[in-house]
Amino acid sequence: MTQTNESTTAPTEQEVSAIQGWATYLTDVEQRLGPYFARAESRQRAMIYLDGLLSPAERKNSWQLAEICGEPTPYGFQYLLGRADWDADAVRDELRTYVIQHLGDPNGVLVLDETGFVKKGCHSAGVARQYTGTVGKVENCQIGVFLGYAGQLGHALVDRELYVPKEWANDRERCRQAGIPADRPFATKPQRARQMLARAFAAGVPAKWVTGDSVYGADRRLRVWLEARPQAYVLAVSGKEYAWLGWRQQQVKTILAALPPEGWTRLSAGDGSKGPRWYDWRWLPLAEPQEPGWRRWLLVRRRLSVPTELTAYMVFAPQDTTLAEVVQVAGTRWTIESSFEAAKGEVGLDDYEVRSWTGWYRHITLAMWAYALLVILRAGTIAVEAFKKSPPPVQEWSSLAAFKDPRGLASR
Repeated sequence: MTQTNESTTAPTEQEVSAIQGWATYLTDVEQRLGPYFARAESRQRAMIYLDGLLSPAERKNSWQLAEICGEPTPYGFQYLLGRADWDADAVRDELRTYVIQHLGDPNGVLVLDETGFVKKGCHSAGVARQYTGTVGKVENCQIGVFLGYAGQLGHALVDRELYVPKEWANDRERCRQAGIPADRPFATKPQRARQMLARAFAAGVPAKWVTGDSVYGADRRLRVWLEARPQAYVLAVSGKEYAWLGWRQQQVKTILAALPPEGWTRLSAGDGSKGPRWYDWRWLPLAEPQEPGWRRWLLVRRRLSVPTELTAYMVFAPQDTTLAEVVQVAGTRWTIESSFEAAKGEVGLDDYEVRSWTGWYRHITLAMWAYALLVILRAGTIAVEAFKKSPPPVQEWSSLAAFKDPRGLASR
């Protein structure tokens, strides 16, 4: 059996350093994850799965991961995701610890958002026709609610929850077939977000701020809960939301319509792919909260190219907070969108083919680990791309291909 390699030249000193650094990080991850797997075989399989997620494979489903990792069939990975004895929540908790040890920042920001996973059929846990920003329309998909962490050194995903629509929660037999626990009642996306925030706070995650889009900002109970801690936040809201301005409660869209053309401040909300994100900003003091030394504001963002396009945010923060600081927090919300794009493109966050509740959580958790490893490697200035230019040898005719060919299973 012959093997081919993408490069026949000797590795450079930088590439050798990158490979050695990569190996050090992977060894650390294996030692961290070891205690959460009942059997050594499952732990080793999980590390091979991580290797596959970090590989240059075009897609990261069990079939193609088995192909690139030299596995005879995908059954080992399917067993890992479905039936092996390990706790995905404990592995998630270790991931959060790992991320904070490397990226922790006293001015860190916890970021809430959801992303869609387009699916065919009706058997995958929680799948339904629902709106997803992933494709910008109603689609047959699963929705995952995520918590990201952003600091000066980088940003990563640290928690996840599968959103189960009410139509699923009310059909216990359908839930049972998909492996959704019987004690899993229906909960809105903001309620799932609150659960993840509570876990982060209980774990002592250093976060000065919480931010998120209007799905979370529109939930008054979430805002009240954060204020009771007290926990500073910058949460987007829609025009339908109400705010106490002066002694009057008004809809946000009414407040926005009455804003004068002058009095705006031009500030960057952080760098994007094309440089600084410049907008015009202003904020209005709202009714004071009960917490001494804290204030509420309505923050408004105006797009430079379309001055009529306004976005509003509810802000709760210490009274000495500056407009520039709040603008930076509002801009940090984009880090989780960047994480989704990178995790889907680089480590197969959305490439799974499992249908069960257990399988979803296990794949997503391991993909989050793979993405965090890339982020932390880059934060540590390890030359990740140098390593990825020299992938493992690829077999011309693999054992998996031999397994699939006589069964009429075309490679995907």
